[in-house]
Amino acid sequence: MKLAILGVGSVGKAVAQLSKEYGHTVVALADSKNAIVNPKGIKVDDALERKSNQMPLGDASLEDIFDSDYEVLIEATPTTLESAEPAFSNIKAALEADRHVVLANKGPVAERFEELQSIADGSKGALRFEATVGGSIPILSTIEDVDSKNITSVRGILNGTSNFILTRMAAKNLSYSHVLSEAQDLGVAEADPTFDVGGIDTALKCVILSNVLSEGGFCLSDANVEGIQHISNHALNLADKSGLTIRLIGEATREGVNVAPMLVPKAGDLAVEGTQNIVQITTEHGGVLNLAGAGAGGSPTASAIFLDLQRLIV
Repeated sequence: MKLAILGVGSVGKAVAQLSKEYGHTVVALADSKNAIVNPKGIKVDDALERKSNQMPLGDASLEDIFDSDYEVLIEATPTTLESAEPAFSNIKAALEADRHVVLANKGPVAERFEELQSIADGSKGALRFEATVGGSIPILSTIEDVDSKNITSVRGILNGTSNFILTRMAAKNLSYSHVLSEAQDLGVAEADPTFDVGGIDTALKCVILSNVLSEGGFCLSDANVEGIQHISNHALNLADKSGLTIRLIGEATREGVNVAPMLVPKAGDLAVEGTQNIVQITTEHGGVLNLAGAGAGGSPTASAIFLDLQRLIV
């Protein structure tokens, strides 16, 4: 398929680099300032090299991308909250032109789900957003296959940064501040880690899940959110003595979203370590389905985008 990619962060870059391997052609690529368009396919490596050298991707504009002969818009710009702009307008433009849209950007489906679905319902294009929840883990595809009507809740660990910090604190008896500094040095945590350790990232993903289960009705402000900033070594040590550990757990139901540190059995399914994610999908008749894997990163998240593209082809 012919792809137009908006965003050249870790996810957009990975999608651009891997597209040929998956049988797709990148005909347009844009960052926040510049774009390059070629109906025969752009030279991805050359464009990304220009980007790495602080040079413009090309001499095209965002408007040129929407006028180009693309089949699928890949929206991988940074997540923004409330209005979810500019991603919302980008998606709207593509859907109103009857093009498909695949999202990595959480903002539009977390904050303006019903508006987005209404636009998609009136389009010949499809809207898919597997990559917004859980990186490489096919959570939304599984919900789609099982049928959301047969699912009562989705819960689990949906942020690798928080999980890395809690794992390392417990394993080495280190303080939160010490491990946070380590995580930042390793690139596991951002310079401003609030989005991750404050539970906001997990909450956004759970809001999307609740919207899918309920066909809308939720945004971030509806979520009950508590982060891990106040978890101490003492609390982790006490938990350990009882065969437990602490993990940041998000839960999405048709009633709402809750995110908070919780005690889980050390030998249990939810005690995954490091940056791993795990999700438990509770079904009406099939019990609990466990899905685990890499929940973030350029290539893992790109793999979810390619899964959506494959479903569009089929």
